[in-house]
Amino acid sequence: MLLLCYPQCTTCRKAKNWLEEHGVEYTERNIKTENPSAGEINSWRKLSAQPLKKFFNTSGSSYKELGLSKRLPELSEDEQITLLAADGMLVKRPIAVTEDKVLIGFKAEEWEKELAR
Repeated sequence: MLLLCYPQCTTCRKAKNWLEEHGVEYTERNIKTENPSAGEINSWRKLSAQPLKKFFNTSGSSYKELGLSKRLPELSEDEQITLLAADGMLVKRPIAVTEDKVLIGFKAEEWEKELAR
């Protein structure tokens, strides 16, 4: 499993602790220094069955500085994917990626259902 996270993010730390407590092996990737590519985002969106807007970190400073709360509905999917691929801090985290699913954000109940052995 691939875990995209930001080391200073408390939610990401909670997710990592949860994974370790449940014996789930993962490879960690810093979303700020190695942001997802447009191809990855598009693939993950399809696998997650979530709308693209769920991939945006709406509480982050980058999102607010770009005024995306108002602009996002006007942008095409390609433009949204380009934005996400350009700045890992725009991406909601953590993201857990397995062969057959993608979980966006950390909700212990969801992760228990989808990842616990």
